[in-house]
Amino acid sequence: MSVDPAFLGRREIATADDMEHLGLRIGEQLKPGDLLVLTGPLGAGKTTFTRGLAEGLGVRGPVQSPTFVIARTHPSLVGRAPLVHVDAYRLGSAAELDDLDIDFARSVVVIEWGRDMADAVADAWWDIELSRPVGGADGVADDELDADAPRIVEISRVERA
Repeated sequence: MSVDPAFLGRREIATADDMEHLGLRIGEQLKPGDLLVLTGPLGAGKTTFTRGLAEGLGVRGPVQSPTFVIARTHPSLVGRAPLVHVDAYRLGSAAELDDLDIDFARSVVVIEWGRDMADAVADAWWDIELSRPVGGADGVADDELDADAPRIVEISRVERA
């Protein structure tokens, strides 16, 4: 796994631009075979983070949420690994993820909502949890949830035993 361990841990990300920049800095380090699993509620910044990652990898965009197509492949423009961006929310099992025939060994793969499926396709991956304020409990009004409010990003490395 090619990401600098300095990225491990919890950090507060102030703006969407900062989230994209974090993705860019990590994307610059990724190599074929790297898998990142993104978890977080709607609006937490998963696709924004992936946009930055794509820029750091130098792949063709635009990067949009793959919710309706399940997976999008973004070829490299600079001779690096392609980015495969997967939304596993509507997948029922790891077998359905495997049925997508993703070339995990030659690609950098980002799976949104795939925490329960990662161990079926990889021995190790980066687990990235993103959170945002929610209405009521955090004292944020529901109409302010889309504002550029800080997000919390927790990055850890998982290795299957």
